[in-house]
Amino acid sequence: MKILMTVAYDGTCYCGWQSQKNGVSVQEKLETALFSVYGEEVRVVGASRTDAGVHALGQSACFTLKNDYSLPVEKLPFAIRAKLPPDIVVAGACAVPDDFHPRFDAKEKTYAYSILNAPHPNPLLRFTAWHIYAALDLDAMKAAASHMVGSHDFACFCAAGSSAKTTVRTIYAINMLKAPNGLITVLVRGNAFLYNMARIIVGTLVCAGLGEIAPRDIAAIIESKDRKRAGKTAPPFGLTLLEVKYAEETASPLAGLQINRP
Repeated sequence: MKILMTVAYDGTCYCGWQSQKNGVSVQEKLETALFSVYGEEVRVVGASRTDAGVHALGQSACFTLKNDYSLPVEKLPFAIRAKLPPDIVVAGACAVPDDFHPRFDAKEKTYAYSILNAPHPNPLLRFTAWHIYAALDLDAMKAAASHMVGSHDFACFCAAGSSAKTTVRTIYAINMLKAPNGLITVLVRGNAFLYNMARIIVGTLVCAGLGEIAPRDIAAIIESKDRKRAGKTAPPFGLTLLEVKYAEETASPLAGLQINRP
């Protein structure tokens, strides 16, 4: 049986999603907890290999069981809760076909990036938002974002070390919201993302908001495919994987878990 989970986690204390020799990963913690539940070693495959410090509210992850168990799939989130650290939560689970793949079958992903644009940092947001004290021009950021929407070769928004066969991706929408306390949330929705693409998009938008890049130049930057012409890579801790969407026939285990931030 193959099981699809929706996983939420605070990535602050982890070396990233994927198991590594130099640190503790979210994948490792999940596999250990699943062994405690089923007594069977499994390999968990995620829809997104989030970096160290990156968070998730709607990460999708699959594993396959060789044996049959009396535990109903929908009860897994409750059975595994005590086996996981408090910064990792399985928010839902459902059975999927054996040929289902959480990354290759994904149709759409949504990331949120938090920027605190205020004179002083907020200690409660130090692990979840990028503090920028200089005033950002939100209208300039929105104008820059409008040139990123659509299908493009996003090589300029891809960090070195990517193994992607093509750098063409489609961005469906980029929206920005600003709260009275100066917290800006950038929502980026696309069919798929390159290595560090979401963070480079945000870094480029910040450069536009600071007047370092003209919004009208974004199209030329994308056309150039030159990473050096785009903005800096935003810090990882402001990024959250919000949701992964699949075809309508694939049931979603998303349980509506929400994170409330100041």
